[in-house]
Amino acid sequence: MGKIKDYSEFLKLRLASLVVLSSVICYALATDEFNLTIMVALILGGTFLTGASNGFNEIIEKDLDALMDRTKGRPLPTSKMTVTEAWIAASVFGTLGIGILWLMINPMCGILGLLALFLYAVVYTPMKRKTPFAVFVGAFPGSIPPMLGCVAATEGFGQITLLSLLMFAVQFIWQFPHFWAIAWRVHEDYLKAGFKMLPSAGGRDKGTAFQIVVYTIGLIPVSLLPTFFGYTGTISAIVAVIAGMIFTKQAIDLYRSLSSEDAKKLMFGSFVYLPVVQLAYLLDKI
Repeated sequence: MGKIKDYSEFLKLRLASLVVLSSVICYALATDEFNLTIMVALILGGTFLTGASNGFNEIIEKDLDALMDRTKGRPLPTSKMTVTEAWIAASVFGTLGIGILWLMINPMCGILGLLALFLYAVVYTPMKRKTPFAVFVGAFPGSIPPMLGCVAATEGFGQITLLSLLMFAVQFIWQFPHFWAIAWRVHEDYLKAGFKMLPSAGGRDKGTAFQIVVYTIGLIPVSLLPTFFGYTGTISAIVAVIAGMIFTKQAIDLYRSLSSEDAKKLMFGSFVYLPVVQLAYLLDKI
């Protein structure tokens, strides 16, 4: 059981399950004929691929993780797992994930999965110590899962549809307040590793909080695009507006207080916002 726990922590399987959920919801939204095989392939392929991305990230940041309280107990810093074992595990999971998406769904899904893995591990991860722009770069692989779900509903080689781009856009904008809320709470820990994750040079200041407010406000019109283009109806639009207003209120509270407690509320609000809005799109279609 100890080894299973180590692998679960190394691959961040709980986090992977949240990522995969958006793929499955968007597949159900995009398809007219639900295919259980494709759904299972999305779950397995997405879980393996997300786990591999997390694994490669931890290999690259092994020494940095040892410096931070929130990560020093991970398998690599504690030597519960060797670097060689980690490389093998991440490589196997990544290969399985891409293979499942490519062969069991369509080649475009495999390509998108490979792109997400590359951007996260090779581009985003090394940038975290160099520039806050890394968050912008990281938002791209983080927004591919809902696009993947939509592309899984297309036939042949696979097509990037307008709906897939709209789902990508919603998740892309959402990631900024979501990730900055997390970075706000663990800012001191990030500083120990030299990570530059908050957008303002002052860190947890009005500049960062203002940008969070801007993105939460911007999320409201973006979340209405699926309705504007006729993919969903009025009910989901109302849900999206209400959820967006609550999310924005939490961001404004953080701007006013600059407190870790309000950042925590915003973080949990972001965890609720995305599945609620995506499920509203799906239920409105049904």
